[in-house]
Amino acid sequence: MSHEAIVAGVGMIKFAKPGASESYDQMGAAAVRAALKDAGLSYEDVQQAYAGYVYGDSTCGQKALYHVGMSGIPIINVNNNCSTGSTALYMARQAIESGMADCVLAVGFEQMQPGALTSHWTDRPTPFDDFDTACDTLVGHAEVPLALRYFGGAGKSHMEKFGTELADFAKIRAKASRHATRNPLALFAKEVSEAEVMAAPVMWDGVMTRLMACPPTCGGAAAILCSESFAAKHGLNATVKIKAQAMTTDYVSTFEAQDMMQVVGYDMTAAAAKQVQEASGISIEDVDVVELHDCFAHNELITYEGLGLTPEGTAQKFIADGDNTYGGKFVTNPSGGLLSKGHPLGATGLAQCYELTHQLRGTADARQVEGAKTALQHNLGLGGACVVTLYQAA
Repeated sequence: MSHEAIVAGVGMIKFAKPGASESYDQMGAAAVRAALKDAGLSYEDVQQAYAGYVYGDSTCGQKALYHVGMSGIPIINVNNNCSTGSTALYMARQAIESGMADCVLAVGFEQMQPGALTSHWTDRPTPFDDFDTACDTLVGHAEVPLALRYFGGAGKSHMEKFGTELADFAKIRAKASRHATRNPLALFAKEVSEAEVMAAPVMWDGVMTRLMACPPTCGGAAAILCSESFAAKHGLNATVKIKAQAMTTDYVSTFEAQDMMQVVGYDMTAAAAKQVQEASGISIEDVDVVELHDCFAHNELITYEGLGLTPEGTAQKFIADGDNTYGGKFVTNPSGGLLSKGHPLGATGLAQCYELTHQLRGTADARQVEGAKTALQHNLGLGGACVVTLYQAA
């Protein structure tokens, strides 16, 4: 048998607002227990673990996993900004495909604080120095939080180049809320209309309202990956396989292009999407369902084009035609996405894996994409890293 990675089990807890969740270790442990139960395995079956989080001290992964078991296995802690969860998944997949291990755990968790993201280290250079400089040059010193300037600036660039309108971002947010009404794990499950999104408090005049941004969130999610031989030996559910996966980091164009779309990772996304198509031999046109990184509605829109779901400059028509939802070409973020489900940085990539695994198993209940056989995951972190994963059902 090959060393292709099987997604044998997934687990996720409902995300919560800062101050309303359990501690990071309890959330991580709960997600791991859920993934083990889903797989029908015990912690003693796990040979390696990769634990992802952004805000926390060293060895938080051990703190979370020791609640589940203490078996002496390697536990590797991972931090790659908002792509941390999928980076843990990437490393777990590599361990399986290389033949180094037969059963590996990836877990992500985050206990976040209220308000805008901020650095906790003020006595040393920030990894965002160059990004901040580019942002200052391209969008100026708008009196808004930095992440909003990044992604709002990228959306503004798209508006200026292609005539995209604020209402297009509002349509994306309204779509996310409709999807979230079908998801019992979505933090914000109330449906909002395009008009309500447009009428929300303005965060950047002409660029963004409050409902177009995802909020800080706490939570945990996990996945168990195994080899085909391990799945056969233990009688595990081998329906879902990772057919291809790519991680990219920034290119020279991130800054040289003088475009905020590039600053927030457009080229990273495009390159990773191309790599998984080439590695798998599967065209983007064959994808049925997509979970992509919609930290802001603006990023969802430009990611449609970065992934190749629609040609560059055509996202407005793609949205208007309903090709981003049920009945269209690609059902994007059936979970409700980060905008509705929440975005605990370390957990997000594994929450996407959770959703797509259930979609390909046919167990997504009210949000099930009919006949889903191929799924694409996109998880982006500034600084930067992008992970794109292609899954397929047996």
